[in-house]
Amino acid sequence: MSNINVVLIEDHDLSRIGLCAALKQYEDIEIIDSAASGNDGLQKIKTHQPDVALVDIGLPDIDGIEVTQKLKEYQINHPDFQTKILMLTMHDSEDSVIAAFAAGADSYSLKDVSMDNLVEAIRNTYEGNAWIDPAIARIVLKQAQTTQSNSTQVRKTTVSTEDTSDTQTIAAVNEEYQQIIETCPLTDRELEVLELIVAGCSNAEISEKLYITVGTVKTHVCHILNKLCADDRTQAAVRALRAGLVK
Repeated sequence: MSNINVVLIEDHDLSRIGLCAALKQYEDIEIIDSAASGNDGLQKIKTHQPDVALVDIGLPDIDGIEVTQKLKEYQINHPDFQTKILMLTMHDSEDSVIAAFAAGADSYSLKDVSMDNLVEAIRNTYEGNAWIDPAIARIVLKQAQTTQSNSTQVRKTTVSTEDTSDTQTIAAVNEEYQQIIETCPLTDRELEVLELIVAGCSNAEISEKLYITVGTVKTHVCHILNKLCADDRTQAAVRALRAGLVK
């Protein structure tokens, strides 16, 4: 694996220094710069164009959400700018999580995650696979369920499942995934498995909860990944949450 260039934006000196020191222990991670404020970090990201930017949500001038939004806007007019954003937050409150998720970052993690898991998140983000902390996923799932119940905020699309005897109504909350929803409908069982994936369950846990074999679970997971054009379970979970696919 080639080195992953990282810029860290964190306003707390001890946290920033500690994270930089800890990440330098991993041979494939290279911290090329850091910043203690949103505006400074924004400029450094544009200058260095790192592979991944670790952005704290709580910053003293402009917060991590605004930093992410500005970078995403910048990326529209600069297609060569390929930096991916991994949002870090100390809070798991619903408002903070939903705001971070809506900002458009590529991955999301709580700051108290283990260092090995943070590095795994950086690697997955670098490879183009969204990484989302299970605690954040559960909150976004709750929000998605709430949004689905409000008919004035979503569109309803009824599609046939593989079994022509029943249909599945899906609420789309993001234009980006509407085509996936319309062309790749999931069966009721696949939606059940998908919801448990979003909740962070392993194949063995899904097997136990749905009273099916692990082999059957793996088959459903494979079908879900194919239908959502997802590379892994995490990416499938993110797309499911953004599209409101779970019940």
